[in-house]
Amino acid sequence: MRLTQADLIAVERELCKRRLADFVKRAWHVIEPSQPYIHGWHIDAICEHLQAVTDGHINRLLINIPPGTAKSILTAVFWPAWEWGPRGMPNIRFIGASHEEGLATRDNLKMRRLVSSEWFQSRWPVELTGDQNQKTYFENTAAGWRQSCPVRSMTGRRGDRVLWDDPHNVEDAHSKSRLEEAARIFRETLPTRLNNPDRSAIVIIMQRLAGDDVSGEILASDYGYEHLCLPMEYESGRQRSTSIGFVDPRTYDGELLFPERFPAEVVRRDKIIMGTHAYAGQYQQRPMARGGNIIKGEWFARHAILPAIEYRMIYGDTAQKTKEANDYSVLECWGKGYDGKIYLLDMVRGRWEAPELENRTLAFWHKHATEMSAMLGPLRQMRIEDKASGTGLIQKLKRAIPISGIERNRDKYTRVMDVTGYIEAGFVSIPMDASFANDFTAECEAFTANDSHQHDDQIDPMIDAIMDMLQSAECVGVIGVMNQSESARANW
Repeated sequence: MRLTQADLIAVERELCKRRLADFVKRAWHVIEPSQPYIHGWHIDAICEHLQAVTDGHINRLLINIPPGTAKSILTAVFWPAWEWGPRGMPNIRFIGASHEEGLATRDNLKMRRLVSSEWFQSRWPVELTGDQNQKTYFENTAAGWRQSCPVRSMTGRRGDRVLWDDPHNVEDAHSKSRLEEAARIFRETLPTRLNNPDRSAIVIIMQRLAGDDVSGEILASDYGYEHLCLPMEYESGRQRSTSIGFVDPRTYDGELLFPERFPAEVVRRDKIIMGTHAYAGQYQQRPMARGGNIIKGEWFARHAILPAIEYRMIYGDTAQKTKEANDYSVLECWGKGYDGKIYLLDMVRGRWEAPELENRTLAFWHKHATEMSAMLGPLRQMRIEDKASGTGLIQKLKRAIPISGIERNRDKYTRVMDVTGYIEAGFVSIPMDASFANDFTAECEAFTANDSHQHDDQIDPMIDAIMDMLQSAECVGVIGVMNQSESARANW
C-alpha cells in the first residue's frame, strides 16, 4: 500500500508529538535552511529534560553546556513551538530573557517565523493574532503568547515558562556588581514572573563564567533546581544522574561532547586561544579564579563507598554579616577513617539569619547524631569559629549539643598552605556522586593568594577538619617526608 502525502504528514505529526528531539530534526530546515542539521546525543539530553518540564516532572531546570551547541535554539525556539504545535498546548505563555535585548528578540523572531511557516501551519494550524504580532511580543488565538525582554526589565506579564538564556555575557565575569545584579534578579525577580508558582517553570541555560554566576548561586543553595551539566570534555567523577535517570554516556576522560561539530583539533585550538581560565568555565563548566590552582581538585581522593569510620565531627563557618548578600554559612560533617584518612560525609550551605541559622544547625546535628551504623563511628562534637554570628550560635546551642569554638588567628592563605600537603598526599576524600562535590572542589580550586575569589566559606571548615583529625603521628610522618620533595615544594 502506497502512503499518501496526508499519510506521511500524519506520521510526522505523531513522531513530533512523541519526542521533542524528533520535532527539532524535522523543523530545523525552517529556521536554519543554509545550515545542515547535525545531531549529537546532547541534543537528545536537553530535549528529554525540556520534555520532562512539559510533562510536569520538572519545573526548575538549570542546564550548563558550552556555547555553539544549539542551546538557545533548542530552549527558546523549538521547545516553545513544540508545546504550541505537536503537544497541543497553544495556551502556554512564554517569557524569554537574556543579558541582552537583541539576543532575546532574535529568538522571539525565530520562533514566530517557525510557527508562521507553511511547514508548521500545514501540520499544526496555530493562528497568530494580527493586532499583537510584534518583534518582542506575539499572541495566538488560544491566548498563548511569547515575550522577549532583557532580564533587567523583566516586569509586567507573568508566564507559564520563564526562559533565561545566558544571564551573563563574558565581560560580566569581571564585574562583581554585574554578577551580584544577576544573582539578585534570579532571587527576587524570576519567582515573581510566574503564572502559577507551584506549576509554572523556570529554565536557565548557560555557560559557566564565574564561580558566583547565576549557576553558582543555584548550586550553592537548595533552590530545587534539576541540574544538567554537559562539559565539552568528559571528566570522570563529575557525572551524576538527574531525576529522569539521565547519566552522561561518555566513559573515558577527554571524550568529547559534540565531536561532529567540535572535533579534537578544534577543541585543542580553542583551548589554546581561550586560555585555562576561560576554557575551564565556558567549555568545562567549572569556573576558576585567575591566579588560583593553590589547591588542585585532582588531589582529592574520591569515595563511592565509605570505609569504616572511627568517629565523626561537624565543622562550621557562619556568615560574618548575615544580611550581606554574598555571605554564606556552611556546615560540614567529616569522618576520621581507621585507614588514617578523613572523609567529607555531608554538607549544607546557605544564607541564613538567626533564628534560621540556629534551626539549620540543630537539624544538621540531629540528622547525623541519629545516623549510626556498623561503619559510622560516633558523632563527637560540633566546632564553629568563635567570632561574630558564630559566637552567638555557640552561646545559644551549648546547652543543647556539644559545641565549641575555634580561634582562627592566622590569615586564610597561611592556613590553606598548612594543609595543602595533606590534600595532595591523598588524605582528604570527598564523595564521588554528592550534589555538593563539584561546587566544593570548584571553590577549592578558585582559592587565590590575592583574595580575588568571591566565596570561600567551604574552605575554612575543611581546614579545621584537617587540623583536628589528621594530627596523628602516622600522617605527620608521611607529610613530613612528602614536603621534602622538589615536586611538593614546586607546587606550593
